[in-house]
Amino acid sequence: MSDAGSAPAAAEGRRRVAVALAGNPNTGKTTVFNLLTGLRAKVGNYPGVTVERKEGRLRGASGRTEVTVLDLPGAYSLSPRSQDERITRDALLGRLAGVPSPGVVVVVLDASNLQRHLYFATQVIELGYPTVVALNMMDVAEAHGHRIDAGQLARELGVEVVPLVASAGRGILRLRSSILRQVDRPTVGSWRPVLMDLPAPFREETERLAGAIGLSGAGARGQREIHAFCLLMEGSEIESADPGRERGAGDALGEARRRIEARGLDWRALPVESRYRRIGGICERSVTETIPPRETLSDRIDRWLTHRYWGIALLAIVLGIMFQAIFVFAHWPMELLDGWVGAAGNWLAQRMPAGDLRSLLVDGVVAGVGAVVVFLPQICLLFLFIGLLEETGYMARAAFIMDRWMMKLGLHGRSFIPLLGSFACAIPGIMATRTIESWREKLAVILVAPLMSCSARLPVYTLLIAACLPERRWLGAVRLSGLALLGMYGLGVGSAMFMAWLFRRTILRGDPPLLVMELPPYKRPALGMVLRHVGERAGMFLRQAGTLILAFNMVLWFLATYPRSEERAAHYGAAREQLQRERAGRDAHGLDAPGWAERWAALEREEAAERLERSFAGRLGRCLEPAIAPLGMDWKIGIGIVSSFAARELFVSTMSTVYRVGAAEGSEPVRLAEHFRRQTREDGSPVYTARRGLTLMVFYVFALQCASTVAVVRRETHSWRWPLFQWAYMGALAWGFAWITWHGTRWLGMS
Repeated sequence: MSDAGSAPAAAEGRRRVAVALAGNPNTGKTTVFNLLTGLRAKVGNYPGVTVERKEGRLRGASGRTEVTVLDLPGAYSLSPRSQDERITRDALLGRLAGVPSPGVVVVVLDASNLQRHLYFATQVIELGYPTVVALNMMDVAEAHGHRIDAGQLARELGVEVVPLVASAGRGILRLRSSILRQVDRPTVGSWRPVLMDLPAPFREETERLAGAIGLSGAGARGQREIHAFCLLMEGSEIESADPGRERGAGDALGEARRRIEARGLDWRALPVESRYRRIGGICERSVTETIPPRETLSDRIDRWLTHRYWGIALLAIVLGIMFQAIFVFAHWPMELLDGWVGAAGNWLAQRMPAGDLRSLLVDGVVAGVGAVVVFLPQICLLFLFIGLLEETGYMARAAFIMDRWMMKLGLHGRSFIPLLGSFACAIPGIMATRTIESWREKLAVILVAPLMSCSARLPVYTLLIAACLPERRWLGAVRLSGLALLGMYGLGVGSAMFMAWLFRRTILRGDPPLLVMELPPYKRPALGMVLRHVGERAGMFLRQAGTLILAFNMVLWFLATYPRSEERAAHYGAAREQLQRERAGRDAHGLDAPGWAERWAALEREEAAERLERSFAGRLGRCLEPAIAPLGMDWKIGIGIVSSFAARELFVSTMSTVYRVGAAEGSEPVRLAEHFRRQTREDGSPVYTARRGLTLMVFYVFALQCASTVAVVRRETHSWRWPLFQWAYMGALAWGFAWITWHGTRWLGMS
């Protein structure tokens, strides 16, 4: 009993210390984290890759002290301009929920860009924490002719400086020892802006502002002043966190700035210039140039890849290859996964007795998960290409190249990456907006990201193109079907660009911030890191999208199954018994039963279709019919529209049930298209014409038929207001453009 009782006591007696690992993007910070903790995390060189906080236990810490290393997102300053910078700022100020205030801070610098990276480092040093500066990439600095005196730099900064080459593991043991020495040092109690010449009015207004906007509780160690000082310089926190925040905050900030200006001081430029003057003196005394600056290989490559015109052309080629490869290489694994999902459903159906539970598991659970899993290869391939572009350093160039064009829409280059990711799925695209600095710009990108045609729309487009458009060729290779598919993608892209422009000039008005980012040197991609990142993102996609779609499929199963008619069930039961008696009678006389299997399958399909029409889903389709009738759609399509809210691709499987396309005919889009073409009206005219197909495709270009996207937008915006607004405006666009298409094509002579 004594042993059992002493273990908790020993655990309670252990001292816990948090070590915050901070630094600019692209400094090798995550590599240092991996070496210190033994964990493997993604290493990226595009600003904002490390958005989520990572942590691990420090190797080599004594048994009485538990040291946890927190890998904070990359940041350029303590004035946050994006979500990842805000996470870093809040963690360093002890304001991040669930994260302890750091006992030690390790600032990782790129030695080859020392002067630029010291801006953030000096801000962190002034917080008063025991601090270690990890001077990484010393080999790159020496290759560029920069000889850094680490001892002199330590004296200038007043903290320990440890030279590193993290990519080769050099200096890590010394860094670990330095961290452990700092663990036992006491912390300083308040902010000390000693590394810049701060005029007295700034200090006075900072203290006044901290009290005026309710920052008196921000941090237990006096960091409230630097928080207020950062707001004084940038003001981004009030604008970005929540536009509906208390009015007094903006008023107090404006008054403080006006009082500073009344004294003839520039509240934005003077502190920056003052800090850089001190940093310039530090670098002059600590760095010796051994060789004159020369052009690097990355600079020579960038002359082509970031060229005003050639850069755009090369980027278009890269993206064209990427999307072509995604659609070509994903085809086989998607068919394989589809087969596995079907086999799993058959296996389960054969081993369970008929009834509602089997129907729920087979039609709701297995089919619901399969609707997401079948598109996983496209998602993985997209992240594979994006990971390779990040690792080589080209992704930063892509954002730089697109910045000039995105500015015309009120956005900047970083918005290009989330919109690009939305071609595979809007969910990861929306999550990628965390790296965007301005809240209003981030919100604009979130609102338009679902307009980029995602992979889930492909089954719908494929079905309708095959069923409704004639197969025509021009010049032997150009197909009408291919042009129609390209047109749907082009319509989505053009609409997204226009709506982003409209939002940025109306409800989300504001000037886009300047694009501030580093262009890292090109390097050979670490394939293991890329594949690990693909696995992480694939798992995240399945957890966040698959579970929600599964829940909606179960709800849809209920709506499509109930209520039931005992009378109709008895009718179809009697019909099945009659077919079984006929089969048994012919078998007894040794005769064949030609067409028996087809008659049995037809009866099953007829019962399923009638049950669907009588179900809650069928009634909902009937209720929806008056709203979609002006678009040339009937209640059957209405059921498909309702069901596809769980996942767009469910439109195909729903329509196969509505039109009684069973296993004998196949439910794939191509075979279902053949059944669509056979549908006729009472006068013998076809139901699914080119006019109806185009109208329905245009509807799906605009409509937000994705519950998972709605849930992710709710999480990213912390409100139901924006996802509901997004669903409403996209629904209005879908109805309006579908109406224009239906009536406009008739004016053009299409039947």
